[in-house]
Formats: sequence, structure tokens, C-alpha cells
Amino acid sequence: MKSYIVGNWKLNFTVGEASIYLHKLLRKLPNYRDVDVIIAPSLLALQPLSLQVDRHKLKLAAQNAFYRDYGAFTGETSFTQLNGIVDYCIIGHSERRYIFREDDKMVAKKVAAAIRNKIRPILCIGETESERAFGETADVIRDQLLGGLSEIGAEDVSKVLIAYEPVWAISSVKAAKLATPSEVADVVKLIRKILTEVYGKKTAEETPVLFGGSVNPSNAGAYLTVPGVNGLLAGGSSLILSEFADIIDTAKRVRS
Repeated sequence: MKSYIVGNWKLNFTVGEASIYLHKLLRKLPNYRDVDVIIAPSLLALQPLSLQVDRHKLKLAAQNAFYRDYGAFTGETSFTQLNGIVDYCIIGHSERRYIFREDDKMVAKKVAAAIRNKIRPILCIGETESERAFGETADVIRDQLLGGLSEIGAEDVSKVLIAYEPVWAISSVKAAKLATPSEVADVVKLIRKILTEVYGKKTAEETPVLFGGSVNPSNAGAYLTVPGVNGLLAGGSSLILSEFADIIDTAKRVRS
């Protein structure tokens, strides 16, 4: 299985800044066959960047979309409208869950809409610090994982990238702590166990699992060598060209 390095730009960069960054990143990147590099700019930048990007080197992802294909939904953008512009979409990110109150039902509808429109979902799951402290990690992971996959068929599950992103380890959280590789390994093992129980061993083995949580060049190698981890979802580090390039290089070395 190939590796996936995803950069979530969140609410950063103007369209012009995004274009300059992409130009510099493309100049740095060789054509990696075994590493998919994915960036998720803001919605406004997606269409112009889709005309600029070299899809042999890099893919685009949306940070969010609405689950209905069309209709009277002022201010929303559908997966249908994103088809042909992006190859991936981040769904269920903790900021969408906890700031915008998206629940597992909403997440599941978005996963299904992405699959329906031939866009690969990057399904984010992860527990908060209090949930972890009360020993609820396994329940939260099971509920978010199976809840997010509940509206697609078993044959489509391996098209979804599962991103384990513990809320307590995200750099934007004030009390964020770094997750240790062993802590990540325990949850990744749990994710694959749940997938095996519900969808079978083959699907569990073919479904990519990523880790996201204050990822940077100094810890990327440790996380990428955790058994069962197929890539990383980076936030702040993806905004710094040298750091993001270092993370991508690390993924290539780990694959070699």
C-alpha cells in the first residue's frame, strides 16, 4: 500500500499566497509513485489551484462539502460541484465536529456523498482529552468509525482513508500533548480490529489509516513507522514549505 501525506491548510493563505506556495512545492517535489501528496486549501483557492496543479505530483482535497448534490442550500458547496476539481475531501475533522456541531449522522452522509461523486473521503476520528481520561477512547473510536462508514457499502470502505486525529494532540488545542508512537499504535490496532470484525480481514488490510496530531518533521518518521500507519495528516507544518517537504521526504525514505 502506498503512503499518504495530507496537508490541511485550514483557514490560511489567500488565493494568491496559495498559488505561490503550490508553485514552490511543485518545484521541490519529484514524482513519487509510492507516496500520494495531498493538500487541502480553502474552498476559494481550490478551483484556480486545480488549473495549476500537476496531478502526477500532487492531489487536491477539499476541507469540507455538503452532502446534498444540489438544491436550495445557500452558502454550501456540494461534492458534485467538486467532482473533477478535487480527488479527496476531509470529513469529520474535530473542528467540524466540535465547533460546527457535526454529528456522526452528518459525517456519514458526507462520506456517502463523496463516494457517490468519486471523491475519496479522509474520515477523521479521535477522542478528546476528557474522553481519554475516562477510558472512553475505544467507544469513541468505534462509534465515530462505524458511524462515519454507516451509509456506504462494504465494497466502498477501502476507498476511505481513516485519519486518527486525537483532539488532545492537535496543536491548535491549548493543552495539546504529543501522542507517543505506542499510544498511536494501540488505537491504529483497534481501528483495524474493528474493520476486520465488521468488514473482514481483506478490507481492513486495504483501508489506509493515517495519523494526525501535531505532526512535524522531527516526529514524522516515528509515526510513519508505527505498524499499520499508512500516512500522516499535517496541519501547521503543512503551511511551512520546508517542513512539509521534509515530512514528504521522510515518508519516501520510510517507504524505501
